Amino acid sequence: MAKPIEFGFFGPTGSEKARGHAFAPALQRAIAIARDSFSSLWFADHFMFGEEDIHEAWTVLGYAAALAPELQLGHLVSCNSYRPPALVAKMSASLQSLSGGRFVLGYGAGWHKEEYLAYGYDFPSAATRIAMMEEGLQVIKAMWHDEQPSFQGRYYHIEHARCEPRPQPVPPIMIGGDGEQRTLRAVARHADWWNIYNRQADVARHKLEVLAEHCKAEGRDFASIRKSWAGPVIIDRDHHAAMKRAAERNLTGDRPPIAGDPVAVTEQIQALVELGFDLFQVESSQFPDTADIELFAERVMPAFR
Repeated sequence: MAKPIEFGFFGPTGSEKARGHAFAPALQRAIAIARDSFSSLWFADHFMFGEEDIHEAWTVLGYAAALAPELQLGHLVSCNSYRPPALVAKMSASLQSLSGGRFVLGYGAGWHKEEYLAYGYDFPSAATRIAMMEEGLQVIKAMWHDEQPSFQGRYYHIEHARCEPRPQPVPPIMIGGDGEQRTLRAVARHADWWNIYNRQADVARHKLEVLAEHCKAEGRDFASIRKSWAGPVIIDRDHHAAMKRAAERNLTGDRPPIAGDPVAVTEQIQALVELGFDLFQVESSQFPDTADIELFAERVMPAFR
Protein backbone atom coordinates (compact mmCIF):
# COMPACT_ATOMS: atom_id res chain seq x y z
CA MET A 1 0.00 0.00 0.00
CA ALA A 2 1.38 3.39 -1.00
CA LYS A 3 2.29 5.80 1.77
CA PRO A 4 -0.12 8.73 2.18
CA ILE A 5 1.30 12.01 0.96
CA GLU A 6 1.05 14.91 3.39
CA PHE A 7 1.47 18.64 2.92
CA GLY A 8 2.55 21.17 5.51
CA PHE A 9 2.45 24.95 5.36
CA PHE A 10 5.93 26.46 5.74
CA GLY A 11 4.98 29.81 7.16
CA PRO A 12 6.97 33.02 7.61
CA THR A 13 8.22 34.51 10.86
CA GLY A 14 8.14 37.97 9.34
CA SER A 15 7.37 39.87 6.16
CA GLU A 16 8.44 43.10 4.51
CA LYS A 17 4.78 43.57 3.55
CA ALA A 18 3.41 42.95 7.06
CA ARG A 19 5.70 44.68 9.52
CA GLY A 20 5.23 45.19 13.24
CA HIS A 21 1.70 44.66 14.50
CA ALA A 22 0.47 43.91 10.98
CA PHE A 23 2.23 40.54 11.01
CA ALA A 24 0.03 38.73 13.54
CA PRO A 25 -3.29 39.20 11.67
CA ALA A 26 -1.58 38.31 8.37
CA LEU A 27 -0.24 35.10 9.90
CA GLN A 28 -3.65 34.36 11.40
CA ARG A 29 -5.25 34.57 7.93
CA ALA A 30 -2.64 32.27 6.40
CA ILE A 31 -2.97 29.71 9.18
CA ALA A 32 -6.77 29.77 8.89
CA ILE A 33 -6.39 28.82 5.22
CA ALA A 34 -3.77 26.19 6.03
CA ARG A 35 -6.11 24.54 8.55
CA ASP A 36 -8.53 23.72 5.75
CA SER A 37 -6.03 21.75 3.66
CA PHE A 38 -2.62 21.22 5.26
CA SER A 39 -1.68 18.76 8.00
CA SER A 40 1.17 20.67 9.67
CA LEU A 41 2.79 24.08 10.27
CA TRP A 42 6.50 24.86 10.01
CA PHE A 43 8.69 27.90 10.66
CA ALA A 44 12.36 28.68 10.05
CA ASP A 45 14.62 29.55 12.98
CA HIS A 46 16.38 32.83 12.29
CA PHE A 47 16.89 36.08 14.16
CA MET A 48 17.65 38.33 11.21
CA PHE A 49 17.93 38.49 7.44
CA GLY A 50 19.18 41.85 6.26
CA GLU A 51 16.64 44.48 7.30
CA GLU A 52 13.58 42.20 7.38
CA ASP A 53 11.28 42.05 10.37
CA ILE A 54 11.68 38.54 11.84
CA HIS A 55 10.03 37.15 14.97
CA GLU A 56 11.74 34.54 17.15
CA ALA A 57 10.80 31.09 15.88
CA TRP A 58 9.88 29.25 19.08
CA THR A 59 7.65 32.16 20.09
CA VAL A 60 5.91 32.01 16.71
CA LEU A 61 5.50 28.25 16.97
CA GLY A 62 3.79 28.48 20.35
CA TYR A 63 1.48 31.17 18.96
CA ALA A 64 0.68 29.01 15.92
CA ALA A 65 0.03 25.95 18.08
CA ALA A 66 -2.81 27.81 19.78
CA LEU A 67 -4.23 29.04 16.46
CA ALA A 68 -4.32 25.57 14.86
CA PRO A 69 -4.97 23.02 17.63
CA GLU A 70 -5.30 20.10 15.22
CA LEU A 71 -2.13 20.53 13.16
CA GLN A 72 1.30 19.00 13.71
CA LEU A 73 4.04 21.61 14.02
CA GLY A 74 7.78 22.14 14.09
CA HIS A 75 10.75 24.16 12.84
CA LEU A 76 12.65 24.05 9.56
CA VAL A 77 14.91 23.80 11.44
CA SER A 78 15.85 24.87 14.97
CA CYS A 79 19.54 25.79 15.17
CA ASN A 80 21.51 23.82 17.75
CA SER A 81 23.91 26.74 18.33
CA TYR A 82 21.27 29.23 19.42
CA ARG A 83 19.99 27.52 22.59
CA PRO A 84 21.60 25.08 25.02
CA PRO A 85 20.35 21.59 24.12
CA ALA A 86 19.10 20.91 27.65
CA LEU A 87 16.92 24.01 27.32
CA VAL A 88 15.72 22.82 23.90
CA ALA A 89 14.76 19.50 25.49
CA LYS A 90 12.75 21.34 28.14
CA MET A 91 11.12 23.70 25.64
CA SER A 92 10.23 20.74 23.42
CA ALA A 93 8.74 18.77 26.29
CA SER A 94 6.68 21.78 27.36
CA LEU A 95 5.41 22.41 23.86
CA GLN A 96 4.62 18.72 23.41
CA SER A 97 2.58 18.75 26.61
CA LEU A 98 0.73 21.99 25.90
CA SER A 99 0.01 21.10 22.25
CA GLY A 100 -1.34 17.65 23.03
CA GLY A 101 1.53 15.77 21.40
CA ARG A 102 1.77 17.57 18.04
CA PHE A 103 5.41 18.71 18.08
CA VAL A 104 8.25 17.56 15.80
CA LEU A 105 11.79 18.65 16.68
CA GLY A 106 13.29 19.95 13.47
CA TYR A 107 17.02 20.35 14.15
CA GLY A 108 20.08 21.55 12.34
CA ALA A 109 23.69 22.60 12.78
CA GLY A 110 23.24 26.21 11.66
CA TRP A 111 24.78 28.05 8.72
CA HIS A 112 24.00 31.79 8.73
CA LYS A 113 27.36 33.31 9.72
CA GLU A 114 26.16 36.92 9.68
CA GLU A 115 23.41 36.06 12.13
CA TYR A 116 25.72 34.14 14.46
CA LEU A 117 28.21 36.99 14.70
CA ALA A 118 25.57 39.70 15.04
CA TYR A 119 24.03 37.93 18.02
CA GLY A 120 27.34 37.19 19.71
CA TYR A 121 27.68 33.50 18.88
CA ASP A 122 30.94 31.92 17.80
CA PHE A 123 30.84 30.54 14.26
CA PRO A 124 33.11 27.48 14.22
CA SER A 125 33.75 25.27 11.20
CA ALA A 126 30.95 23.21 9.68
CA ALA A 127 32.57 20.07 11.07
CA THR A 128 32.49 21.51 14.59
CA ARG A 129 28.91 22.80 14.27
CA ILE A 130 27.74 19.37 13.13
CA ALA A 131 29.65 17.65 15.94
CA MET A 132 28.00 20.04 18.39
CA MET A 133 24.59 19.25 16.91
CA GLU A 134 25.17 15.52 17.29
CA GLU A 135 26.25 15.93 20.90
CA GLY A 136 23.33 18.25 21.51
CA LEU A 137 20.95 15.56 20.30
CA GLN A 138 22.50 13.13 22.79
CA VAL A 139 21.67 15.59 25.57
CA ILE A 140 18.13 16.10 24.29
CA LYS A 141 17.44 12.38 24.07
CA ALA A 142 18.80 11.83 27.58
CA MET A 143 16.57 14.61 28.92
CA TRP A 144 13.52 13.12 27.24
CA HIS A 145 14.10 9.50 28.20
CA ASP A 146 15.92 9.44 31.55
CA GLU A 147 14.64 10.52 34.94
CA GLN A 148 17.59 12.67 36.07
CA PRO A 149 20.26 12.37 33.41
CA SER A 150 23.86 13.47 33.64
CA PHE A 151 26.07 13.92 30.60
CA GLN A 152 29.64 15.07 30.15
CA GLY A 153 30.65 15.71 26.57
CA ARG A 154 33.13 17.81 24.66
CA TYR A 155 30.69 20.70 24.17
CA TYR A 156 27.85 20.20 26.65
CA HIS A 157 27.24 18.84 30.10
CA ILE A 158 24.26 18.36 32.40
CA GLU A 159 24.12 17.04 35.95
CA HIS A 160 21.01 15.32 37.37
CA ALA A 161 18.81 17.46 35.13
CA ARG A 162 15.04 17.04 35.38
CA CYS A 163 12.73 17.41 32.40
CA GLU A 164 9.26 16.91 33.84
CA PRO A 165 6.79 16.44 32.42
CA ARG A 166 8.69 14.36 29.93
CA PRO A 167 7.26 14.53 26.40
CA GLN A 168 4.45 12.12 25.56
CA PRO A 169 4.85 10.90 22.95
CA VAL A 170 8.55 11.55 22.42
CA PRO A 171 8.74 13.96 19.45
CA PRO A 172 10.23 12.72 16.19
CA ILE A 173 13.64 14.25 15.47
CA MET A 174 13.96 15.67 11.96
CA ILE A 175 17.44 16.75 10.86
CA GLY A 176 17.60 19.27 8.04
CA GLY A 177 20.43 19.52 5.54
CA ASP A 178 22.08 17.50 2.81
CA GLY A 179 25.83 17.81 3.33
CA GLU A 180 27.14 14.49 2.15
CA GLN A 181 30.06 13.79 4.47
CA ARG A 182 28.73 14.82 7.88
CA THR A 183 25.10 15.95 7.86
CA LEU A 184 23.70 12.89 6.12
CA ARG A 185 25.81 10.69 8.40
CA ALA A 186 24.21 12.48 11.36
CA VAL A 187 20.79 11.77 9.85
CA ALA A 188 21.63 8.07 9.67
CA ARG A 189 22.78 8.11 13.29
CA HIS A 190 20.16 10.25 15.00
CA ALA A 191 17.12 11.21 12.92
CA ASP A 192 13.62 9.80 12.68
CA TRP A 193 12.92 12.13 9.76
CA TRP A 194 15.16 13.85 7.22
CA ASN A 195 14.42 17.15 5.52
CA ILE A 196 15.93 18.37 2.28
CA TYR A 197 15.46 22.02 1.31
CA ASN A 198 14.57 23.15 -2.20
CA ARG A 199 16.17 20.43 -4.30
CA GLN A 200 14.90 19.13 -7.63
CA ALA A 201 14.40 15.39 -8.09
CA ASP A 202 17.74 14.72 -9.80
CA VAL A 203 19.73 16.19 -6.91
CA ALA A 204 17.43 14.65 -4.31
CA ARG A 205 17.95 11.22 -5.86
CA HIS A 206 21.71 11.53 -5.41
CA LYS A 207 21.35 12.72 -1.81
CA LEU A 208 19.13 9.73 -1.05
CA GLU A 209 21.79 7.41 -2.44
CA VAL A 210 24.39 9.01 -0.16
CA LEU A 211 22.07 8.75 2.83
CA ALA A 212 21.48 5.08 2.05
CA GLU A 213 25.23 4.46 2.12
CA HIS A 214 25.55 6.17 5.50
CA CYS A 215 22.66 4.09 6.81
CA LYS A 216 24.40 0.94 5.66
CA ALA A 217 27.63 1.98 7.39
CA GLU A 218 25.78 2.83 10.62
CA GLY A 219 23.62 -0.29 10.61
CA ARG A 220 20.47 1.81 10.19
CA ASP A 221 17.38 0.82 8.23
CA PHE A 222 17.18 3.42 5.45
CA ALA A 223 13.43 2.84 5.09
CA SER A 224 12.88 3.75 8.76
CA ILE A 225 13.78 7.40 8.09
CA ARG A 226 10.91 9.55 6.87
CA LYS A 227 11.87 11.75 3.93
CA SER A 228 10.49 15.28 3.73
CA TRP A 229 10.99 18.10 1.26
CA ALA A 230 10.64 21.80 2.05
CA GLY A 231 10.92 24.84 -0.14
CA PRO A 232 9.21 27.58 -2.08
CA VAL A 233 6.58 26.59 -4.60
CA ILE A 234 6.06 29.29 -7.23
CA ILE A 235 2.63 28.58 -8.69
CA ASP A 236 0.33 30.55 -10.95
CA ARG A 237 -2.50 29.66 -13.29
CA ASP A 238 -0.32 31.26 -15.97
CA HIS A 239 2.77 29.08 -16.39
CA HIS A 240 4.90 31.87 -17.84
CA ALA A 241 4.04 34.22 -14.98
CA ALA A 242 5.12 31.58 -12.48
CA MET A 243 8.39 30.95 -14.28
CA LYS A 244 9.13 34.66 -14.40
CA ARG A 245 8.65 34.92 -10.63
CA ALA A 246 10.80 31.84 -10.13
CA ALA A 247 13.62 33.33 -12.19
CA GLU A 248 13.50 36.48 -10.08
CA ARG A 249 13.66 34.44 -6.87
CA ASN A 250 16.40 32.04 -7.93
CA LEU A 251 19.18 34.60 -7.69
CA THR A 252 22.05 32.14 -7.31
CA GLY A 253 20.86 29.64 -9.90
CA ASP A 254 21.94 26.56 -7.95
CA ARG A 255 18.59 25.69 -6.37
CA PRO A 256 15.74 26.29 -8.81
CA PRO A 257 12.42 26.15 -6.95
CA ILE A 258 9.44 24.06 -7.90
CA ALA A 259 7.57 26.36 -10.24
CA GLY A 260 4.95 26.57 -12.95
CA ASP A 261 1.25 26.16 -13.47
CA PRO A 262 -0.61 23.53 -11.41
CA VAL A 263 0.12 20.75 -13.92
CA ALA A 264 3.86 21.46 -13.94
CA VAL A 265 4.02 21.76 -10.15
CA THR A 266 2.15 18.47 -9.75
CA GLU A 267 4.62 16.73 -12.06
CA GLN A 268 7.63 18.05 -10.12
CA ILE A 269 6.20 16.91 -6.80
CA GLN A 270 5.27 13.53 -8.27
CA ALA A 271 8.92 13.04 -9.26
CA LEU A 272 9.89 13.50 -5.60
CA VAL A 273 7.09 11.22 -4.41
CA GLU A 274 8.48 8.49 -6.65
CA LEU A 275 11.82 8.84 -4.83
CA GLY A 276 10.16 8.21 -1.47
CA PHE A 277 9.33 11.69 -0.16
CA ASP A 278 5.96 11.72 1.57
CA LEU A 279 5.85 15.10 3.35
CA PHE A 280 6.07 18.41 1.51
CA GLN A 281 6.41 21.62 3.54
CA VAL A 282 5.28 24.26 1.10
CA GLU A 283 6.66 27.77 1.47
CA SER A 284 4.52 30.65 0.23
CA SER A 285 6.32 33.04 -2.08
CA GLN A 286 3.66 35.77 -1.87
CA PHE A 287 2.81 36.16 1.83
CA PRO A 288 0.82 37.99 3.11
CA ASP A 289 -1.10 37.32 -0.10
CA THR A 290 -2.43 33.76 0.19
CA ALA A 291 -3.43 33.22 -3.45
CA ASP A 292 -0.54 30.84 -4.12
CA ILE A 293 -1.19 28.46 -1.22
CA GLU A 294 -4.91 28.52 -2.01
CA LEU A 295 -4.22 27.62 -5.65
CA PHE A 296 -1.81 24.89 -4.54
CA ALA A 297 -4.41 23.41 -2.19
CA GLU A 298 -7.12 23.61 -4.84
CA ARG A 299 -5.27 22.33 -7.90
CA VAL A 300 -2.22 20.31 -6.76
CA MET A 301 -3.00 18.57 -3.49
CA PRO A 302 -6.05 16.63 -4.76
CA ALA A 303 -3.76 14.72 -7.16
CA PHE A 304 -2.06 13.08 -4.15
CA ARG A 305 -5.09 12.04 -2.14
